[in-house]
Amino acid sequence: MDAPSVGTPALWIGFTAFVLLALLLDLGLFRRRSHSVSIKEATLTSSIWVSLALLFNVGVYHFLGRQSGLEFLTGYIIELALSVDNLFVFLIIFSYFHVPANLRHRVLFWGILGAMVMRIIFILAGVTLLGLFHWLDYVFGAFLVYTGIKIIFQQETEVDPEMNLVLRFARRFLRVSKEYHGNKFFVRQANRRYATPLLLVLLVLESTDVVFAVDSIPAIFAITHDPFIVYTSNIFAILGLRSLFFLLQGMMDRFHYLPVGLGLVLSFVGVKMLVQSLYPISIGVSLGVVALFLTGGVVASLLHKPSRKKS
Repeated sequence: MDAPSVGTPALWIGFTAFVLLALLLDLGLFRRRSHSVSIKEATLTSSIWVSLALLFNVGVYHFLGRQSGLEFLTGYIIELALSVDNLFVFLIIFSYFHVPANLRHRVLFWGILGAMVMRIIFILAGVTLLGLFHWLDYVFGAFLVYTGIKIIFQQETEVDPEMNLVLRFARRFLRVSKEYHGNKFFVRQANRRYATPLLLVLLVLESTDVVFAVDSIPAIFAITHDPFIVYTSNIFAILGLRSLFFLLQGMMDRFHYLPVGLGLVLSFVGVKMLVQSLYPISIGVSLGVVALFLTGGVVASLLHKPSRKKS
């Protein structure tokens, strides 16, 4: 039987209040006017989010114990790395819909807010199911190994928004304006209400995050079953996602070996889940292996550029 969560009701309420306050401040700051996010601004906000996560990690380590502290750090690194990989898909979606640079921060804000709600639902469902059916550990483990191998041997990210079922549904049942209308999701024209293309972008982002969660939630459960650690590490990774997008959007194509590192990480945590009952792998070893694979992917990307095939 799993150990009780380290998160007391006061910790749950306090952390959730902090997240809501941060989102309200963020929304109030960015709703003043639409603008393109500069590298300087993205670097500053990304640094703030990462620093807050690490500061929280220090608090968890000090007040809740070494095990919980290492579990949070490992989970946060995995979720953040998976989020970086997801940014490639965000960039493809923005390019497909020709989203103006000054509108991207708004749709990302609401997209990330929706992603947080969906992650909470997934986490609660996962905790409940794993508590009732412990054999699901093996299902999650096998799925992660399969996903990791698939990512390693997949040549490139293939995303076709036209195949998105939510987008097809929206286009069929909603009246959509032909042009963007600033940061509005709905406009009124000729006494009729129209959705704007920005709403379609948001719907595609939200639907793709469901797919992302299918990978990320089992990955964090391979590290810990503690719902508070799962919740906080996921939320911190998502909170910094928007700033990270603007920081990395100009150089995402340089991290061509990062998916290989992520595939190895998912395969490793999948194996960890499968052998846990017979050969438990300590959280310290897990953290070292995860850091090694991800660092290796980044370093390999910076040192070696793959040769482009001639068409």
